Amino acid sequence: MQSNCIVRTFLLILFFQIIGLISVPAQVVAEFGSYDITLDEFEHAYAKNVGGWENAMKQDISDYKNFLDLYVKFRMKLRDAQVRAYDQDADLMKELKDYQKQVGVSYIVEKRINEPGVKQLYERRKEEFRVSHIMIRPDSLGEEAARKKAQAILDSIKNGQSFENMAIIHSDDKFSAVSGGDIYYITAGLLPYEFEDPMYTLKPGEVYPEVVKTRFGYHLIKVTERQHRYPKVQASHILIGYHNKEGQIDTLASKMRADSVMAKLKAGESFEQLALNYSDDPGSKEKGGDLGYFERRMMVKEFDEVAFSMNVGDIAGPVQTNFGYHIIKLTDKMDTQPYESEYENLKSMFNKQRYQHERDILIESLKKKYDFNIDETVLTQFVNMSDSLRFGMVHPKYDELAENILYSVAKKPVTIGTFLESANRNSKITGKPMDNETEVKNAINILAEDMLLEEEAMNLDKIDPQFAQLMADYRDGIFIFKIQEEEVWNKVKIDSADVYSYWNANKEKYSWPERISFSEIYSTKDSLIQKYYNMLKEGASFDSLAALYTERAAKKKDQGKYDLQAVDYSDFYKEANKISEVGSYSEPVVFSGGYSIFKLTDRQPARLKTFEEARAEVSGEYQEMLSKKLENDYVAGLEMRYKPKVYYDKLEDAFKQE
Repeated sequence: MQSNCIVRTFLLILFFQIIGLISVPAQVVAEFGSYDITLDEFEHAYAKNVGGWENAMKQDISDYKNFLDLYVKFRMKLRDAQVRAYDQDADLMKELKDYQKQVGVSYIVEKRINEPGVKQLYERRKEEFRVSHIMIRPDSLGEEAARKKAQAILDSIKNGQSFENMAIIHSDDKFSAVSGGDIYYITAGLLPYEFEDPMYTLKPGEVYPEVVKTRFGYHLIKVTERQHRYPKVQASHILIGYHNKEGQIDTLASKMRADSVMAKLKAGESFEQLALNYSDDPGSKEKGGDLGYFERRMMVKEFDEVAFSMNVGDIAGPVQTNFGYHIIKLTDKMDTQPYESEYENLKSMFNKQRYQHERDILIESLKKKYDFNIDETVLTQFVNMSDSLRFGMVHPKYDELAENILYSVAKKPVTIGTFLESANRNSKITGKPMDNETEVKNAINILAEDMLLEEEAMNLDKIDPQFAQLMADYRDGIFIFKIQEEEVWNKVKIDSADVYSYWNANKEKYSWPERISFSEIYSTKDSLIQKYYNMLKEGASFDSLAALYTERAAKKKDQGKYDLQAVDYSDFYKEANKISEVGSYSEPVVFSGGYSIFKLTDRQPARLKTFEEARAEVSGEYQEMLSKKLENDYVAGLEMRYKPKVYYDKLEDAFKQE
């Protein structure tokens, strides 16, 4: 019985495995020649075209059909590009490689440095730490002695000495030493990465087991608290200052007044009203004590510590600071904001704090991957033969040195000649001494960095599917461009006689509407515009008054003139069109935030354009007509060759998968 059960179970498992191995044929939405366009391919192309899957799901079936028609033509053109062997065209392939090199380097930096770095910073900043440290500066001791002293202190702490006591005795950070090394609450992005990284490995109460080196010195690190971070809080306060009515400091009286206000709050009186009546902070009392939103460390420590520990709605105090006694009400806590809204700020922070470090790590990994190697013998020879020379200068022994291989990347040699040509054009290198081995190595590393990134970029499509797709899209783009160039643009020939014939046959399409030109005197003051109007009536020249007095600065030099345009071209033209006779001017009218007088200088009735007037417009339309005909003829040829079929009914299933 048990044996039969096992057999049935085995057969059931085998059945499901076989079912799983049976491949479901992909739905075909179109075909041309021997090539299929699957539903998956269509969905991918359409979603990319409209900005993502969600947008694609919102589109109508008619939109899918229109796109499918265009996509079939696109695919047939790409097939034609294959037939024409564009992938063996030297110029096209050079353009593609140049693009891969240029875009690939930017892609590597973004995907391997910026994106992960900024994302880590965002995640880390969801927490805050209260941290203590002991710092030993190497200024007077020297590097090795400072490191040994820090290590000895760390060993003492591991053997039971108090971290806080050792900070008071030994730390060179005098601001935090008095508090046992406490540097208060911090989060990612505020301290050197060499300090930050160890900090994030610790739990509250733990001391980092190694001495940490930063540009400031040697540090011992202890985390005392680690908790969720609220980037900002909003609070109100009532400040009771230390000065009495006579202007004298009286802390006892201040404390008694603060306690009295606190009692009123506990009795149910309004915080906002009490702030208005009693607070000594003129900047917030009129707003019910509201201080708005603030971040950690923006307020004095005593105030900050209490405010960030409160829950929304809580009232705490009196809290004593250098300013007096505060009664604090927490009105809001702002939690972590969406990544997208914080990205630019985080990226700027990342660039300042650790971008170069992460870039250095990447470059070191590429040096190993691509066998970066400096020929030390050639380097020494170069340095010795470059006495008193600086990069940017002509090397007197260039001919003797030029063919010597100085370094290589991916087995691609770089001679001294090539090195000097590149170095002398690089602003980071020019002016540095050539007879200093360290400076020459630095120059080599600067130039090799670009080579390494470009080498990786040229291999990126083999290891990164997203980049491979990017390159495939660009390749398709330049192939389509080449086809359009050969089949359409290079074949468009514009003959003046043909353009004239086209205009003659379609001249009713090219016409002028009724048009006017006019001048204006403008002022923001009704008294002045009335004065100018009276001057006109007394015989003054309109153009002269406009040149002298119009307050439209851009029109002053033009004597207030507006060129011939359609009567409905703008509100200005509509207003001037109210004047019936050419040469007449209007009474002052309220217009455009001031007062205007308009003079009609010309009126042209609607009419057909002459050939010369319409030439540019006609030429453009004629060229477009020819281009469309050539495009249609070319596509018709492809359709004759490949006989495409589309299955619109299959599009009903588009974008239905979860």
